[in-house]
Parts: sequence; C-alpha cells; structure tokens
Amino acid sequence: MRIAARTMWSAAAALLALSVPLAPAAAQQVPLKALGRFDGWRDNALIGYGLVTGLAGSGDTRRSAMTRQALRNVLSRLGTAVTDDQISSRNVAVVIVTARLQPSANVGDKMDAVISSVGDARSLAGGTLLMTPLLGPDQKPYALAQGPLVAGGHNFESDLNQQQRNYPTTALLQGGATVEVPVDSQVLQPQGEIGFLLSDPGFSTAQRIAEAVNGRFGPGIAWVKNADEVKIRYRGAPDATAAFLAQLEDVSVEPATAPRVVINERTGTIVAGGGVMISSVSISQGDIKVTVTGERQASQPSFIDGFASDVRSLVVTNTKLEVSEDAGEAVIRFPNTAVADLVEGLARARVTTRRTISILQAIKAAGALHADIIVQ
Repeated sequence: MRIAARTMWSAAAALLALSVPLAPAAAQQVPLKALGRFDGWRDNALIGYGLVTGLAGSGDTRRSAMTRQALRNVLSRLGTAVTDDQISSRNVAVVIVTARLQPSANVGDKMDAVISSVGDARSLAGGTLLMTPLLGPDQKPYALAQGPLVAGGHNFESDLNQQQRNYPTTALLQGGATVEVPVDSQVLQPQGEIGFLLSDPGFSTAQRIAEAVNGRFGPGIAWVKNADEVKIRYRGAPDATAAFLAQLEDVSVEPATAPRVVINERTGTIVAGGGVMISSVSISQGDIKVTVTGERQASQPSFIDGFASDVRSLVVTNTKLEVSEDAGEAVIRFPNTAVADLVEGLARARVTTRRTISILQAIKAAGALHADIIVQ
C-alpha cells in the first residue's frame, strides 16, 4: 500500500489484512421438487374478451366503437335491440380477461382472473364483469368469469382537476372464474418414463439428481438426457404413479452452484455466492473532481435626456475552473480470496456500493474474477 496514505483507506486496508477470510457457505441438500418440475406438469394460460358495467362515468367514451358494438351484442343476446345512437353511457368498458388454469383442475373449481381495460376508460373501480368465456390456446372455452371487480386504485376528474392512485385500469376478479372443463396433466409418458426438467440447467446438478434417484430406487432408474432434463423409468402399476412421484419429490439432492455475481445498478445491490473466487489483484481508487462555475453579470447603460433605441444591455459571463484531487487516493492489494471478502474490505474502506460495482466489473474485465456477472 502507498505509504503516503494515512487515510481512511489505509486504515481499512490494514483491518482487512488482519481479518480472517470468510468461509464459503456449505452446500445444503434440498428436495428434488425445489430444483424443477416434472415434464407435463404446467399451468395453462386462458384469455377472454368481455364487458364491465356499473362504472361511475369512468368507462369508455363514445370514441370507442368496439365498446358500443360489444354492448349491442350483449343486449341483443338478452332480447333488447338498440341502435348505435342510443348508446351514450360512460358506465361501460371493454376489457381483456386473463387467468392461469392449474395443471389439475375439476369442474366447479374457482380461480382468480385479471381484468385490463383495452379502451379509453379512466377507471374500473366499482365495475362488474359480465359473463366472459375464457379460451385456451386451442380456442376452446375452459372457464367462465363473472362478478364484481376489486381495483387497487382510483381516478377522479372534475373541472380539469384529476386525482389518481395506482393504476385503476387494471382490476382483480377474486375467485370469480369457474372451471367448466376438467384438466388432468399427464406426467407419465407412453414409454413408461418420467421427465424431470431443471429450473437452472446444469450437467453437474442433473448428474447428481440421477445419482440420488438411483441410490433411492435402484440402479438404472434415472439417467441424464441433457443439462436441463433427467429421465426416470417407472416400473410400477399405473395406479401407483402418484405415490412414486411423491417419493421422487422428497429425494434430497445437493445442487451444484454456478459461479455468478448478480448486480443491480438501480438499487446498488450486489449478490455473490460464497465460493466465487478472485485471483490476486491490485485496486487503485482515487477521484479527480473538475468544477466549472459560471457567473453572469449584466452591464446596464445609464440614459440621459431620454431613451436611446440603439442602446442595449450587455451580458458578461465569467467562467471559473477548479480541479481538485481527492486526498484519500490509495492502492489496495488483495490476495487470492472470495468476492465476499473483497466486498467486505471495500465496505470497510467506505467505498460506495456503486463504486464497488465498477470495481467488480473492472476485475472481471482484467480476468481476475472467475464468475459470470449478471447486471439487472
């Protein structure tokens, strides 16, 4: 360290040299269900096009032709015929309804739905969704949605004064969607195999999963197909598949952790695994501050015996340039250590989080940080 540094940096570096490096966190075993899902066990997206009524003048305006058409269609199905000129209410809004159907659902099950305005409505607060079929990707109806909406905001306007809270053009229909078609996901494939898909693909973790399953149920039961999938052979009766899957979910596996450093520049957050290492590196940190200030002065001429049209004020700008160098400039050397030790040392040196992020990126560019940096 530079001898000229009897500063806060040198004190922090001395403390860092005396500190004991942090030990990497010991890997722990987790159940198999925490590492991924079985192939075929997935949610299904549903979507519908509906109409919300009962709005207190905050619905779509007459400029929205699709709202008038949708309202005429609904009223005609109910036995009432109206013309386009007879529709002038702002108590109606056209919406898109979305929901997620669980992998296994029975007729009559309830689920939530999200309602979003597609017109020029100001708010959906206080509205009621009329019966809306929810379609799957195959364009077949799987559920019906209807009921009062819960909006987490409001938007009121009067005499060019407007007050808004949150986003009232989106609302929630809690338990208002009813399943009309049963769904039963098939996990067991026709070949008698079960596929397990990893949430975080990796050959090391996939191999450990296969070894753990073989150790629990016998050799040859599981094998690695790819970094993101492990195949498991099922040899039992069809009616015992659920019991076998329950036992699979409880198999303990020690996942392999990928060396990563996650950085969020917006919030100044740094997250790194305890085993992420850096090679021997020297860090130089110092500031040069350049300040430019400008002062403007006006020279106002004096007038005698009247006003002269060809005389104007003169504006003069004086610029002042200052360059200052931070006295706390220092060089800190780190031996082979973990990122956690580096971040702790920089924190003791009172280095800001954003500067620490820049230092980590520079160390990565120098080839001394042996991990992937993910910037969010």
